[in-house]
Amino acid sequence: MKNIRIRIFFAIILSTVISAAGLAQTRYFTKTGKITFNSRSPMENIEAINNKVVSIWDVASGQIEFSVLMKGFEFEKALMQEHFNENYVESDKYPKAIFKGTIENSNALDLTMDRSITVKVNGNLTMHGVTRPASTTALITVKNKAIAASTSFSIALADYKIRIPSLVADKINKKITITVNIPDYQLVVKK
Repeated sequence: MKNIRIRIFFAIILSTVISAAGLAQTRYFTKTGKITFNSRSPMENIEAINNKVVSIWDVASGQIEFSVLMKGFEFEKALMQEHFNENYVESDKYPKAIFKGTIENSNALDLTMDRSITVKVNGNLTMHGVTRPASTTALITVKNKAIAASTSFSIALADYKIRIPSLVADKINKKITITVNIPDYQLVVKK
């Protein structure tokens, strides 16, 4: 009888360890993502790149989050970068942009086979102190066990209370296109 209890105890422990190992394999992380935004207008094209995007994705729940420091955006012209941080997004007051959302049917994705999968992403984008719903489609690519993701969508600057001075209003498009590229989600391994 004592021998049966010991076996049951070890079976429960082993089952718990196996379950925990399986759960640990559902979270992916990167801090080398890239976000590009651009504003195209007849007068001037404005583009900025940030290569230090942090993202975490829990495949089991579908929850995904992106975080980017606004001062990390680099412009071709230093003066544009200064105006962006000081006058438009007020980076000292609002240092980050954050997206928190969910990938629909994430837990049904097979990430073991090489392929590309289009998914629907819904959530909230917080920028310049304003949080608004945001939805888009994203492409998840699995190749040689490496997982990448990308998406592109547009936002209206006025929706995030980003004011464009009248002096340059005709040079800047009222909507910007945001492109997100995650080249290398890494498996989070719990210890």
